[in-house]
Amino acid sequence: MAAEQATFGAGCFWGVEWVFRQVPGVIEAISGYSGGGVPDPSYELVCTHTTGHAEVVQVRFDPERVGYDQLLEVFWAMHDPTQVDRQGPDVGDQYRSVISTHSAEQRAAAEMSKERAQARFTRPIATEIRPITAFYPAEDYHQRYYERTGHEPYCHVLPVGVLRELGLVGSRVEG
Repeated sequence: MAAEQATFGAGCFWGVEWVFRQVPGVIEAISGYSGGGVPDPSYELVCTHTTGHAEVVQVRFDPERVGYDQLLEVFWAMHDPTQVDRQGPDVGDQYRSVISTHSAEQRAAAEMSKERAQARFTRPIATEIRPITAFYPAEDYHQRYYERTGHEPYCHVLPVGVLRELGLVGSRVEG
């Protein structure tokens, strides 16, 4: 079976990318921008809040090793999807919670997953679910940032314990 793609925004893409890279079956995770109206935006432009783009991570995965539903579980566990336009210390529309779907099947799965996830939260989930538009990879210095900088504690990241609870700890995870 061929690799598939999924795209998620859950705050700062540095930590989100790192988390998805830990999941066995994930082939690649790329930080980037999606959801806006400006072609090929830069980080500086996205930060002006004029492009409509969110920081997202595009995940290429082997569906025989990890399913889209499992990736959705990781997504819900790694951030607070009830927050609007923020995650942790990061505030702005580029940090919104979003699932950009690549097919009608992904959309249906994301909607069902959102309904199930709502039971875990007292506030309404604010996550947008929308079809993917263009995806623009972020600048090179953003790729594998968290990994390259020695796991700086700046980003919100999913604790390894939660990955274990989800049954998704791979040999790439320390702790």
